[in-house]
Amino acid sequence: MPVTSKGGKAGETRRVVRIGRSSMIWVQDRQEEEEDMKSFKAFSLFALAVSLLASAACAADRGKLIVGVSPFPHGEIVKVAAKQLEKEGYRVEIKEFNDYVTPNMALADGSLSANFFQHIPYLENMVKEKKLDLVWVAKIHIEPLGVYSRKVKGIADVKKGATVAIPNDPTNCARALRLLEKVGLVKVKPGSLVTARDITDNPKKLKVVELEAAQLPRTLDDTDISVVNTNFAVEAGLIPARDAIAIEDRDSPYTNVVAVRKADRDKPEIKALVRAMNSPAVKKFIETELVPKGIVPAF
Repeated sequence: MPVTSKGGKAGETRRVVRIGRSSMIWVQDRQEEEEDMKSFKAFSLFALAVSLLASAACAADRGKLIVGVSPFPHGEIVKVAAKQLEKEGYRVEIKEFNDYVTPNMALADGSLSANFFQHIPYLENMVKEKKLDLVWVAKIHIEPLGVYSRKVKGIADVKKGATVAIPNDPTNCARALRLLEKVGLVKVKPGSLVTARDITDNPKKLKVVELEAAQLPRTLDDTDISVVNTNFAVEAGLIPARDAIAIEDRDSPYTNVVAVRKADRDKPEIKALVRAMNSPAVKKFIETELVPKGIVPAF
């Protein structure tokens, strides 16, 4: 093996190479040695740069995720998660929908990679009703359903014959009726998917009207009370914690989830999406920006 010594003329480095019983002496001046070292460092930096560029290229090749959302709060939450996904090399496109049917149909036909707008009972009912091969992969948050009014200040002020608007989709319709039952306005027969026809006791003779959920905030000038999903309430400028005259408990089973096609749930990009959606950054965003509006994290 080489042995370096400082003998010889000033400024020289002697390297002794032993081969068997013989020895060879290689004399190298200090200037040459320094130049060799510079060349070695330059090569090392070049190799590191190539390695980093290769890693970036690999990350950039991870592909694109198209996520369908309701604008608020779902779209805002996905924007936070997208920052982490982009660091991992995924491009994220967010598509906004203003109804509760199209996002699942778009997911089923392959137009979306995932969607995030619905709670578990709604997804399960639509999967059964439309025969869709969709599953949820991550729980994100809970949006309590609220009762709103521009005509009364509290449930006790609701008069006989008052008009009440509730969502018309099966799960949110039943959910709204259970909330009205809880605050003492009606009684409803047992069952998971009840409708206004299942009201068994209506002492104030309320006129219950079922409408598309997205339209409910716009009915407040025409109804006495309306039961509105939190996302649509906030989009209309309402703050559940401040404006609702009655609201669901925070232990509501209606957790909002990320849904995907069943065949895709184990794909790397979907697992990356789940990690990002359940990340500390997303939880912090919900706790700081959304909890004051009545929305709470579910992970």
